[in-house]
Amino acid sequence: MARILITGASGLLGINLANEVMGQHDIVCVDRSKLVNAPFQIVQEDLSDLASIPALLDAVRPAWLINCAALADIDVCEDYPERAKTLNTAMPAEFAKACKKRGISMAHISTDAVFDGQKDGFYTEQDIPNPLNVYAKTKLESEQAVAAENPSAIIARVNFYGWSLSGRRSLAEFFYNNLSEQKSMSGFTDAIFCPMLVNHTARTLIQMLTRGLTGLYHLVGPHSMSKYQFGVEIARKFGLREGGISPRSIHTSNLTAKRSHNLSLSTQKLSAVLGESLPEFSTGLDEFYQQFQQGYPQKIRSYQQA
Repeated sequence: MARILITGASGLLGINLANEVMGQHDIVCVDRSKLVNAPFQIVQEDLSDLASIPALLDAVRPAWLINCAALADIDVCEDYPERAKTLNTAMPAEFAKACKKRGISMAHISTDAVFDGQKDGFYTEQDIPNPLNVYAKTKLESEQAVAAENPSAIIARVNFYGWSLSGRRSLAEFFYNNLSEQKSMSGFTDAIFCPMLVNHTARTLIQMLTRGLTGLYHLVGPHSMSKYQFGVEIARKFGLREGGISPRSIHTSNLTAKRSHNLSLSTQKLSAVLGESLPEFSTGLDEFYQQFQQGYPQKIRSYQQA
């Protein structure tokens, strides 16, 4: 059993990661105020205060750190670039430096959005990123900073979906919520990605840390699809009306930040190291639906302050 410090515990990955591993490991989560009823230890800390990071590590003394904390709202990052740089670049760099000094294994969460989407086919870890917005730029800079400060750290580029504290944090929840309320919505036909169930992301991260991996990996689903097709698959699984989703081009959206069209990432490197393929989309969607049937969304939301 390892002691694991998870930052960003109230985020989509953080909360599901903590739930996945709390029975097998000693979990300590960092959160500012949202989690009050969680069945694992919570440390309240403002990680934008970079000077607090060494003391936090000394107090918790984890074997592993999984850094899920970030300013992840892409459009908010455009409006507040300095805050994005602090949370998305400077904070993980400070963790990397402090973890190396203390011999703590670190996994840092990055994003598929570091690429500009102009490539035909799948991006590999050897492809040169070209971020299109402030969020992606600060996350790429975090990759570079973490690798420079702590070459033994894991850097995982991800794209995941699942059930969240608010019920509104993932694309899957967006489609489910609107379809179940019989509201019409759009799905981008020209925005391609490789979705992975967040619980699969969490389990794979633990597997990577257990095996002592280091360096950069693509940790996404093994197959790509459009966001429109993703919405249709959600509708079909839940028995909802897929006709409520209108196909639309991302060019016609009113999003503040520029988005990449093709974020298809190859997972061959990680699959080869682990000796197995990453979970199929259908497997993740089945589990996402089973979680709904078993009351998992309500369980997650019970951890937050009313």
